[in-house]
Amino acid sequence: MHLLVVGGGSAGHVIPALPIIDEFIAAGDQVSFVGTHSGLEEGLLADSEVNFYAISAGKLRRYWSWQNVADGFLVLLGVLQSIWLLGRLGPDVVFSKGGFVSFPVAVASWLWRVPLVSHESDLTPGLANRLVLPFTRVLCVSFAATQDHIKQTAKVRVVHTGTPVRDFVLGGDASRGRNLLGLKDQRPLLVVTGGSLGADRLNHAIRCAAKELTQIYTILHVCGVGKLVQMNLPNYQQEEYIGDSWGDILAAADVVVSRAGANALFELLALRKLNVLVPLSAQASRGDQIENAHFAHRQGLSEVIFEEDLDTPSLLAALVKVSDPQADYCNKLALFEVPNATESIVHELRSLESL
Repeated sequence: MHLLVVGGGSAGHVIPALPIIDEFIAAGDQVSFVGTHSGLEEGLLADSEVNFYAISAGKLRRYWSWQNVADGFLVLLGVLQSIWLLGRLGPDVVFSKGGFVSFPVAVASWLWRVPLVSHESDLTPGLANRLVLPFTRVLCVSFAATQDHIKQTAKVRVVHTGTPVRDFVLGGDASRGRNLLGLKDQRPLLVVTGGSLGADRLNHAIRCAAKELTQIYTILHVCGVGKLVQMNLPNYQQEEYIGDSWGDILAAADVVVSRAGANALFELLALRKLNVLVPLSAQASRGDQIENAHFAHRQGLSEVIFEEDLDTPSLLAALVKVSDPQADYCNKLALFEVPNATESIVHELRSLESL
């Protein structure tokens, strides 16, 4: 079988596809990946036995901008490149993880009559996935509630699969994580992460609260590349980025403060980690992280601080609340059903091979 995967523009549109890719490669199947010319996707796939191809991808905006004109030509060029590429590669099925690079490939898959399976990580579909939907045979969703936001048609089947989580995250070892950090005592570990690029406001808030927090926790602050700040404070460590040892670090964590991207959230839910979410504001995004955070809070799975409310008192209060046994976060996390997304998505892809 030849699987073609498309996604890009951010790590969030690539990382959830990696477990799917690994499953197909382990079974001896051929896998190709289509991304952008940015180099981001190709870098994330460097350790995979995948044939990578780059196409042009214009950004699709919901608002008027003169850039839409130029990007419209890039989208058209991307469609032509995708038609030629799929015709040459002849994949059996296409898996789209989203991002604007997915639209040209979706059009090409429809023209070549290649079945397309799409995956939506967030609670509500982004613009790219909405545009891809008419060409999609199966839409896999992370949240069961997402089905209420999709216009049901006879052509598209919506399946609740969850979001694939990488094996090295699921298989993390807490003792190894504590040893990596050089932790000698049993002080609880607070892990703070703003994602691969960091989060300036979250970084600032953690540093302002660090003196009070380190009276209770050892802090590992993953602040983003180029965002280290000199701080001589006991029980406070900074890292720009953590790679394959991330699973061990999460396993060792007692509480995690994180952005509310779907991939990060599903890692925390899969590992049953007490967490405080600080979603990206609506001014800096389409509001998808806010919706994810609302969902997790309503389910009793996360404590939430909105970015405009983020300061030392709100941070301390949220950590106290989420760690309080009477708040019942641990039981709610234990009861939350986390589907085996990799298994479900692979099943959907293989079921379309002969169509």
